[in-house]
Amino acid sequence: MKGGEEKEKAHKKILLTSLSAMVAETTTFPIDITKTRLQLHGESLASNRSTNAFRVASEIVQKEGLLGLYKGLSPAILRHLFYTPIRIVGYEHLRNSVQNDSLSLPRKALIGGISGVIAQVVASPADLVKVRMQADGRLVSQGLQPRYTGPFDALNKIVRTEGLGGLWRGVFPNVQRAVLVNMGELACYDHAKCFVIQKQICEDNIYAHTLGSTMSGLAATALSCPADVVKTRMMNQATGKEAKAMYRNSYDCLVKTVRVEGVMALWKGFFPTWARLGPWQFVFWVSYEKFRNIVGLSSF
Repeated sequence: MKGGEEKEKAHKKILLTSLSAMVAETTTFPIDITKTRLQLHGESLASNRSTNAFRVASEIVQKEGLLGLYKGLSPAILRHLFYTPIRIVGYEHLRNSVQNDSLSLPRKALIGGISGVIAQVVASPADLVKVRMQADGRLVSQGLQPRYTGPFDALNKIVRTEGLGGLWRGVFPNVQRAVLVNMGELACYDHAKCFVIQKQICEDNIYAHTLGSTMSGLAATALSCPADVVKTRMMNQATGKEAKAMYRNSYDCLVKTVRVEGVMALWKGFFPTWARLGPWQFVFWVSYEKFRNIVGLSSF
């Protein structure tokens, strides 16, 4: 009987995390595509450094229309149907399997990192397609044909030209980023929310969730931005018989980026990343906690 109840709770959590992630992803996706284009801007071109998020977003709207801000939304949602339930439910399961009252922030960060690694490995192909489709908008704005007509066309062409392993291109910088993001996001949200509740700053309500998501967004962005830049550039490059890779591996990408564009290029897209992580986490956590309350599950 108890096993059946636990399975039902797990299924509810998976459904709620997926639903909350879809709402958050759709709401903040324009910021994500702006961040991706900004990170690719001036790629290994020392003479092309000056730009900002507002200029990039304006160029997208001018050249591609408002719908250009949602280029790659479908694979992004598909990714979160795998990524978010695995990391959120996995983190909560691992956390609750030990004495969570005695868990320190570093231990929570370790659990968050482990959950992030597993989730990202599973969701990496969808993430790859999302990045490629977001980057395709630059080709359209230059009057060129995009590489892919849709997510399934992208999957088919990637497998055909780069092999099945091509779907996991950039998986190592992707995993590195996932470790850092989830160490900052999950651990800081959990710890910050518990802190304000235990110190009676506020109750377990929207104010606690807002404070927790704000702190986790800052920590996750600061830790993960360099890995995010490397991941985006690694995943964007196509390889094959006719394509020449710009970077041999994530380390080569890191070195070339710093050498050509300077060390601060590793934090390209910091503010749009933060601007997205903050609202994304706010929408996600508030929705998720509210949905849990509606269906009778305890707070995260």
